[in-house]
Amino acid sequence: MKKLFLVFAVALCAPVLAQNGGISAEMLSRIRQGYSGSPSEKAVKNALAGQSISTLAVNADNLAMIDTHFSFKVKVKGITNQKSSGRCWLFTGLNVLRAKMISSYDLGEFEFSQNYCSFYDLLEKSNLFLQAVIDTRNKPFDDREVDWLFKNPIGDGGQFTGVSNLITKYGVVPKDVMPETYQSNNTADMRSILSLKLRQFGLELRDLKPADAAKRKEAMLTEIYGILVKCLGVPPTEFEWTRYNSKGDFVSSKTYTPKSFYDEFIGQDLEHNYVMIMNDPVREYYKTYEIEYDRHVYDGDNWVYVNLPLERIKEMAIASIKDNTALYFSCDVKKYMNSDKGTLDLANMDYESLFDTSFPMDKKQRIQTYASGSSHAMTLMAVDLDDEGSPKKWMVENSWGSTSGYKGFLIMTDEWFNEYMFRLVVEKKYVPSDILELLDKKPVKLPAWDPMFLPED
Repeated sequence: MKKLFLVFAVALCAPVLAQNGGISAEMLSRIRQGYSGSPSEKAVKNALAGQSISTLAVNADNLAMIDTHFSFKVKVKGITNQKSSGRCWLFTGLNVLRAKMISSYDLGEFEFSQNYCSFYDLLEKSNLFLQAVIDTRNKPFDDREVDWLFKNPIGDGGQFTGVSNLITKYGVVPKDVMPETYQSNNTADMRSILSLKLRQFGLELRDLKPADAAKRKEAMLTEIYGILVKCLGVPPTEFEWTRYNSKGDFVSSKTYTPKSFYDEFIGQDLEHNYVMIMNDPVREYYKTYEIEYDRHVYDGDNWVYVNLPLERIKEMAIASIKDNTALYFSCDVKKYMNSDKGTLDLANMDYESLFDTSFPMDKKQRIQTYASGSSHAMTLMAVDLDDEGSPKKWMVENSWGSTSGYKGFLIMTDEWFNEYMFRLVVEKKYVPSDILELLDKKPVKLPAWDPMFLPED
């Protein structure tokens, strides 16, 4: 009896834990003891009250600029600027192509019209949404697919299949033929108007019979087209373009259509000449995957990619750069970025010392917990190799203007590449045969809402 009484008394004296999973007053009291208010803690608290975390986390032991020499560098001219838009994927794809055109035709600075491609991208995405609503009209409104569609009716983010499908269908024009507008440079308001209109149209289509829905959809797209013209301008069907060489000398003047211009100056089969590569340690390597709705054109291609370990991806990237061919590249760009220096380096930031904690998750765990994913596309165009041919650092051409980063570029260490690189698009001639063979197998289809496949902006 005395023993039982003693156990009961000890239980009464023990810390009271919240039985419902909440934070009790007793638990809060113990939690508060975790902050001692020591001079060093107060110093950090005072600093954080007046400065950003990214400023205070800068590692003072890594302030020196990375060496800017590279063993191999693709020749590029001019830095583009996507401004306040989510079109990094489009700028990157067009930058890869313009590097080819500049090199092949001895041009000075040259850009394709991003606005021209953006116009048809938004028109095609509108059709993709409306037709998908028609296709799923018999599913309940709370179905996961229907819910995803209405949550994501349209955006200006995307990936390489948008570049390949849109250019194959509509061609390209020089930037001075269809220049940027305020709305193309600042897309948030336009995107909001389009989203609102498409959601309204989507609700209407769900209530129509199939025969009526197809006819009504065309009228809806006509209205969307009118909104796009007012925001972006009328896309040309024919234009005259005068070519000058890099010295400014006249070469030729000719009338083109957007498709004939592409055929003459690029002429590649974008839909069949490139392979999309991924490094996703969550999923099995040497497998092919397809992402539902990860396309820009309804009758186009979903994004299909081969998942590979980093060492195989680097082999192809190095081979392409050595041959003066830039690559479409995407990563989680904001992680450990020093925007002043224009470097991506794991040693740039010291969050551990600032907050007296640790962040031990690896790449796989970060993906699984939504802590990391592909967020931004850029043009991979330089690599620096050591004496054994292994990469030490890489450089990308960004689309944030010439005053951003290192003269418009970002330099990344190979260690950063390992942790935060996700996607690469490679010409087939640089892809080994064993990897090409994987494309013959039926891909595993993943849902549109998978965390790894948000549009890049």
